[in-house]
Amino acid sequence: MTVRGALMRVLLQEDVNFLLTNRLPRRFATNLVGRFSRIEQPLVSKASIRVWRIFSDLDLSDAATTRFRSMHDCFTRRLKPGARTIDARPEILASPCDAIVGAIGRVLGDEVHQIKGMPYSLAELLGDAADAVPFTGGTFITLRLTAAMYHHFHAPADLTVERVRYLSGDCWNVNPIALRRVERLFCRNERAVVNCRMHDGGAPFLLVAVAAILVAGIRLTFLDTDRLLREGGDRTVPLSADMAKGEEMGWFEHGSTIVMFLPEGFAPADGISEGSPIRQGEALARRL
Repeated sequence: MTVRGALMRVLLQEDVNFLLTNRLPRRFATNLVGRFSRIEQPLVSKASIRVWRIFSDLDLSDAATTRFRSMHDCFTRRLKPGARTIDARPEILASPCDAIVGAIGRVLGDEVHQIKGMPYSLAELLGDAADAVPFTGGTFITLRLTAAMYHHFHAPADLTVERVRYLSGDCWNVNPIALRRVERLFCRNERAVVNCRMHDGGAPFLLVAVAAILVAGIRLTFLDTDRLLREGGDRTVPLSADMAKGEEMGWFEHGSTIVMFLPEGFAPADGISEGSPIRQGEALARRL
Protein backbone atom coordinates (compact mmCIF):
# COMPACT_ATOMS: atom_id res chain seq x y z
CA MET A 1 0.00 0.00 0.00
CA THR A 2 1.28 3.50 -0.83
CA VAL A 3 1.88 6.16 1.83
CA ARG A 4 -1.06 8.12 0.40
CA GLY A 5 -3.27 5.04 0.56
CA ALA A 6 -2.33 4.35 4.17
CA LEU A 7 -2.98 7.97 5.20
CA MET A 8 -6.33 8.06 3.42
CA ARG A 9 -7.36 4.77 5.04
CA VAL A 10 -6.75 6.30 8.47
CA LEU A 11 -8.40 9.64 7.66
CA LEU A 12 -11.51 8.00 6.22
CA GLN A 13 -12.24 6.18 9.46
CA GLU A 14 -15.36 7.97 10.70
CA ASP A 15 -14.24 8.69 14.25
CA VAL A 16 -10.82 9.96 13.16
CA ASN A 17 -12.22 12.06 10.33
CA PHE A 18 -14.89 13.64 12.52
CA LEU A 19 -12.40 14.36 15.29
CA LEU A 20 -9.83 15.96 12.98
CA THR A 21 -12.30 18.04 10.96
CA ASN A 22 -14.83 19.09 13.60
CA ARG A 23 -13.64 18.63 17.21
CA LEU A 24 -11.26 21.55 17.08
CA PRO A 25 -11.78 25.33 17.28
CA ARG A 26 -13.48 25.47 13.88
CA ARG A 27 -13.52 29.24 13.31
CA PHE A 28 -9.95 29.65 14.58
CA ALA A 29 -8.74 26.85 12.29
CA THR A 30 -10.72 28.34 9.41
CA ASN A 31 -9.21 31.80 9.85
CA LEU A 32 -5.72 30.33 10.29
CA VAL A 33 -5.93 28.25 7.10
CA GLY A 34 -7.43 31.22 5.27
CA ARG A 35 -4.42 33.38 6.13
CA PHE A 36 -1.90 30.60 5.43
CA SER A 37 -3.47 29.78 2.06
CA ARG A 38 -2.81 33.34 0.85
CA ILE A 39 0.96 33.25 1.42
CA GLU A 40 2.48 34.10 -1.96
CA GLN A 41 5.89 32.54 -1.42
CA PRO A 42 6.73 30.00 -4.18
CA LEU A 43 8.17 27.33 -1.90
CA VAL A 44 5.22 27.59 0.50
CA SER A 45 2.58 27.55 -2.24
CA LYS A 46 4.16 24.64 -4.13
CA ALA A 47 4.61 22.57 -0.96
CA SER A 48 1.04 23.33 0.19
CA ILE A 49 -0.47 22.29 -3.13
CA ARG A 50 1.68 19.15 -3.18
CA VAL A 51 0.41 18.14 0.29
CA TRP A 52 -3.15 18.97 -0.76
CA ARG A 53 -2.79 16.60 -3.72
CA ILE A 54 -1.74 13.78 -1.36
CA PHE A 55 -5.06 14.03 0.50
CA SER A 56 -7.38 14.70 -2.44
CA ASP A 57 -8.03 13.88 -6.08
CA LEU A 58 -6.98 17.34 -7.24
CA ASP A 59 -7.11 17.50 -11.05
CA LEU A 60 -5.75 20.63 -12.69
CA SER A 61 -5.97 19.40 -16.29
CA ASP A 62 -8.90 21.73 -17.05
CA ALA A 63 -7.55 24.73 -15.13
CA ALA A 64 -6.82 27.93 -17.04
CA THR A 65 -3.29 27.83 -15.58
CA THR A 66 -1.25 25.50 -13.41
CA ARG A 67 1.00 28.27 -12.11
CA PHE A 68 -0.44 29.58 -8.83
CA ARG A 69 0.74 32.41 -6.60
CA SER A 70 -0.65 30.67 -3.49
CA MET A 71 -2.74 27.73 -2.36
CA HIS A 72 -5.72 30.12 -2.26
CA ASP A 73 -5.06 30.98 -5.90
CA CYS A 74 -5.34 27.25 -6.68
CA PHE A 75 -8.51 26.86 -4.56
CA THR A 76 -10.26 29.60 -6.54
CA ARG A 77 -8.82 28.74 -9.98
CA ARG A 78 -10.75 29.37 -13.17
CA LEU A 79 -11.20 26.91 -16.00
CA LYS A 80 -9.95 26.87 -19.56
CA PRO A 81 -12.48 28.38 -22.02
CA GLY A 82 -14.83 25.62 -23.16
CA ALA A 83 -13.94 23.27 -20.27
CA ARG A 84 -17.65 22.97 -19.40
CA THR A 85 -20.61 22.58 -21.77
CA ILE A 86 -23.89 24.20 -20.70
CA ASP A 87 -27.10 22.26 -21.42
CA ALA A 88 -29.01 24.89 -23.40
CA ARG A 89 -32.44 23.20 -23.42
CA PRO A 90 -34.97 25.71 -21.98
CA GLU A 91 -36.75 23.09 -19.86
CA ILE A 92 -33.47 22.05 -18.19
CA LEU A 93 -31.82 23.63 -15.16
CA ALA A 94 -28.08 23.09 -15.42
CA SER A 95 -25.94 22.18 -12.44
CA PRO A 96 -24.53 25.39 -10.98
CA CYS A 97 -21.26 23.67 -10.00
CA ASP A 98 -19.08 20.61 -10.10
CA ALA A 99 -20.31 18.41 -7.26
CA ILE A 100 -21.23 15.09 -5.76
CA VAL A 101 -25.02 14.84 -5.59
CA GLY A 102 -26.17 14.49 -1.98
CA ALA A 103 -29.67 14.20 -0.58
CA ILE A 104 -32.57 14.58 -3.06
CA GLY A 105 -36.27 14.60 -2.28
CA ARG A 106 -39.56 16.40 -1.84
CA VAL A 107 -40.14 19.23 0.58
CA LEU A 108 -42.68 17.66 2.96
CA GLY A 109 -44.38 20.52 4.78
CA ASP A 110 -41.39 22.38 6.17
CA GLU A 111 -39.11 19.33 6.35
CA VAL A 112 -36.15 18.37 4.21
CA HIS A 113 -33.18 16.17 5.08
CA GLN A 114 -29.41 16.56 4.90
CA ILE A 115 -28.95 12.80 4.83
CA LYS A 116 -31.34 9.89 5.50
CA GLY A 117 -32.68 10.14 9.06
CA MET A 118 -31.37 13.68 9.64
CA PRO A 119 -34.17 16.19 8.89
CA TYR A 120 -34.01 19.95 9.18
CA SER A 121 -36.45 22.82 8.83
CA LEU A 122 -36.52 24.72 5.54
CA ALA A 123 -37.79 27.83 7.37
CA GLU A 124 -34.82 27.68 9.75
CA LEU A 125 -32.39 27.23 6.87
CA LEU A 126 -33.81 30.25 5.03
CA GLY A 127 -34.25 32.41 8.12
CA ASP A 128 -37.90 33.19 7.27
CA ALA A 129 -40.93 30.87 7.33
CA ALA A 130 -42.69 32.89 4.60
CA ASP A 131 -39.82 32.20 2.18
CA ALA A 132 -40.34 28.46 2.59
CA VAL A 133 -44.01 28.48 1.55
CA PRO A 134 -43.53 28.56 -2.27
CA PHE A 135 -41.44 25.38 -2.07
CA THR A 136 -43.82 23.19 -0.06
CA GLY A 137 -44.29 20.03 -2.14
CA GLY A 138 -41.39 21.01 -4.35
CA THR A 139 -37.98 19.41 -4.84
CA PHE A 140 -34.60 19.88 -3.21
CA ILE A 141 -31.22 18.74 -4.55
CA THR A 142 -28.03 18.90 -2.49
CA LEU A 143 -24.69 19.45 -4.22
CA ARG A 144 -21.44 18.91 -2.30
CA LEU A 145 -18.30 20.53 -3.65
CA THR A 146 -15.24 18.67 -2.41
CA ALA A 147 -11.99 20.47 -1.58
CA ALA A 148 -10.34 19.38 -4.84
CA MET A 149 -13.14 20.55 -7.13
CA TYR A 150 -13.63 23.71 -9.16
CA HIS A 151 -15.19 26.10 -6.61
CA HIS A 152 -17.07 28.61 -8.76
CA PHE A 153 -20.84 28.36 -9.24
CA HIS A 154 -22.97 29.54 -12.15
CA ALA A 155 -26.54 30.40 -13.11
CA PRO A 156 -28.54 27.22 -13.78
CA ALA A 157 -30.98 29.09 -16.07
CA ASP A 158 -31.60 32.54 -17.49
CA LEU A 159 -32.69 34.26 -14.30
CA THR A 160 -33.02 37.35 -12.16
CA VAL A 161 -31.49 37.38 -8.69
CA GLU A 162 -34.14 39.14 -6.61
CA ARG A 163 -32.62 38.99 -3.14
CA VAL A 164 -29.75 37.65 -1.06
CA ARG A 165 -30.07 36.91 2.63
CA TYR A 166 -26.81 36.27 4.49
CA LEU A 167 -26.99 34.30 7.75
CA SER A 168 -23.87 34.05 9.89
CA GLY A 169 -23.07 30.79 11.62
CA ASP A 170 -20.60 28.04 12.38
CA CYS A 171 -18.31 26.26 9.92
CA TRP A 172 -18.83 22.53 10.48
CA ASN A 173 -17.46 20.17 7.86
CA VAL A 174 -20.23 19.27 5.37
CA ASN A 175 -18.97 15.82 4.39
CA PRO A 176 -21.26 12.77 4.82
CA ILE A 177 -19.56 11.77 8.08
CA ALA A 178 -20.51 15.10 9.69
CA LEU A 179 -23.99 15.07 8.12
CA ARG A 180 -24.68 11.73 9.84
CA ARG A 181 -23.62 13.11 13.25
CA VAL A 182 -24.55 16.80 13.47
CA GLU A 183 -28.27 17.56 13.54
CA ARG A 184 -29.47 20.52 11.42
CA LEU A 185 -25.92 21.08 10.21
CA PHE A 186 -26.83 23.30 7.25
CA CYS A 187 -28.95 25.47 9.56
CA ARG A 188 -25.98 25.93 11.90
CA ASN A 189 -23.43 26.94 9.28
CA GLU A 190 -22.75 30.27 7.62
CA ARG A 191 -24.87 30.51 4.47
CA ALA A 192 -26.27 32.74 1.73
CA VAL A 193 -29.85 32.30 0.52
CA VAL A 194 -30.07 33.47 -3.10
CA ASN A 195 -33.67 34.04 -4.28
CA CYS A 196 -33.98 33.73 -8.06
CA ARG A 197 -36.72 33.83 -10.68
CA MET A 198 -36.47 32.12 -14.06
CA HIS A 199 -36.97 34.25 -17.14
CA ASP A 200 -38.77 31.40 -18.92
CA GLY A 201 -42.09 31.00 -17.07
CA GLY A 202 -41.21 33.11 -14.04
CA ALA A 203 -40.89 30.22 -11.56
CA PRO A 204 -39.02 31.03 -8.32
CA PHE A 205 -36.15 28.92 -7.06
CA LEU A 206 -33.48 29.11 -4.39
CA LEU A 207 -29.78 28.45 -4.27
CA VAL A 208 -28.54 28.15 -0.70
CA ALA A 209 -24.75 28.36 -0.54
CA VAL A 210 -23.51 26.77 2.71
CA ALA A 211 -19.93 27.49 3.82
CA ALA A 212 -17.81 24.86 5.57
CA ILE A 213 -14.71 24.45 7.69
CA LEU A 214 -11.31 25.87 6.72
CA VAL A 215 -11.45 28.87 4.37
CA ALA A 216 -15.28 28.97 4.50
CA GLY A 217 -15.66 32.11 2.42
CA ILE A 218 -18.49 32.97 0.00
CA ARG A 219 -18.23 35.66 -2.67
CA LEU A 220 -21.03 36.69 -5.05
CA THR A 221 -20.28 38.35 -8.38
CA PHE A 222 -23.44 40.50 -8.31
CA LEU A 223 -22.42 41.95 -4.92
CA ASP A 224 -19.02 43.01 -3.63
CA THR A 225 -16.40 40.36 -4.44
CA ASP A 226 -13.62 42.39 -2.81
CA ARG A 227 -14.96 41.35 0.61
CA LEU A 228 -16.12 38.00 1.92
CA LEU A 229 -19.89 37.97 2.27
CA ARG A 230 -19.65 37.50 6.03
CA GLU A 231 -17.76 40.77 6.48
CA GLY A 232 -21.02 42.73 6.25
CA GLY A 233 -22.79 40.66 8.92
CA ASP A 234 -26.35 39.30 8.81
CA ARG A 235 -28.42 41.20 6.27
CA THR A 236 -30.94 40.99 3.44
CA VAL A 237 -30.08 42.70 0.16
CA PRO A 238 -32.83 43.32 -2.44
CA LEU A 239 -31.57 43.00 -6.01
CA SER A 240 -32.60 42.89 -9.63
CA ALA A 241 -29.60 41.25 -11.26
CA ASP A 242 -30.20 39.51 -14.58
CA MET A 243 -27.92 36.60 -15.39
CA ALA A 244 -27.63 34.33 -18.42
CA LYS A 245 -27.56 30.56 -18.08
CA GLY A 246 -24.01 29.49 -17.28
CA GLU A 247 -22.89 32.96 -16.16
CA GLU A 248 -20.74 32.99 -13.04
CA MET A 249 -22.64 33.82 -9.83
CA GLY A 250 -19.83 33.49 -7.31
CA TRP A 251 -17.39 31.14 -5.66
CA PHE A 252 -16.39 29.44 -2.44
CA GLU A 253 -12.94 29.86 -1.00
CA HIS A 254 -12.91 26.10 -0.28
CA GLY A 255 -15.15 23.06 -0.76
CA SER A 256 -18.74 23.44 0.45
CA THR A 257 -22.40 22.78 -0.43
CA ILE A 258 -25.20 24.28 -2.52
CA VAL A 259 -28.81 23.22 -1.94
CA MET A 260 -31.25 24.01 -4.75
CA PHE A 261 -34.97 24.32 -3.99
CA LEU A 262 -37.55 24.19 -6.78
CA PRO A 263 -41.35 24.60 -6.61
CA GLU A 264 -43.85 21.97 -7.72
CA GLY A 265 -43.63 21.26 -11.44
CA PHE A 266 -39.92 20.42 -11.44
CA ALA A 267 -38.03 17.18 -10.84
CA PRO A 268 -34.44 15.90 -10.94
CA ALA A 269 -33.17 15.30 -14.46
CA ASP A 270 -32.75 11.75 -15.74
CA GLY A 271 -29.75 10.01 -14.22
CA ILE A 272 -29.50 12.26 -11.16
CA SER A 273 -29.13 10.15 -8.03
CA GLU A 274 -27.53 10.42 -4.61
CA GLY A 275 -23.80 9.85 -4.74
CA SER A 276 -23.41 10.53 -8.45
CA PRO A 277 -20.88 13.10 -9.70
CA ILE A 278 -22.00 16.00 -11.86
CA ARG A 279 -20.19 18.79 -13.65
CA GLN A 280 -21.19 22.41 -13.92
CA GLY A 281 -23.52 22.89 -16.89
CA GLU A 282 -24.86 19.33 -17.04
CA ALA A 283 -28.61 18.69 -16.70
CA LEU A 284 -29.61 18.73 -13.01
CA ALA A 285 -33.38 19.33 -13.00
CA ARG A 286 -36.20 19.65 -15.54
CA ARG A 287 -39.56 21.28 -15.88
CA LEU A 288 -42.35 18.67 -15.97
